[in-house]
Amino acid sequence: MGYGYRLHVRGLPGRPDIVLKSRGRAIIEVRGCFWHWHECANFRMPVSNVEFWRAKLEANRARDARNLTALTDAGWRVLVLWECEMLDDELLMRRLREFLEGSPE
Repeated sequence: MGYGYRLHVRGLPGRPDIVLKSRGRAIIEVRGCFWHWHECANFRMPVSNVEFWRAKLEANRARDARNLTALTDAGWRVLVLWECEMLDDELLMRRLREFLEGSPE
């Protein structure tokens, strides 16, 4: 789309996936539905070792929430894109443009 960005900036909470400082301190987090326990049709809790996976995925969600709070408190705008939302290219491009160009989500 022609925007300049940096990947996984170490000095920011959670080392965000995509950082666009020149676009109004914007961050794009790309999250997999399984690893970040997105409640969608793509998510299935494993049937074996359920206690381990539940604890692991709950910890991932808690970490994501802490990082999001730290980023927004530091003045960053954050867009979270889920794996299941990336199937529709037109919708994805529209959301990215609206976010990066400052239009309301």
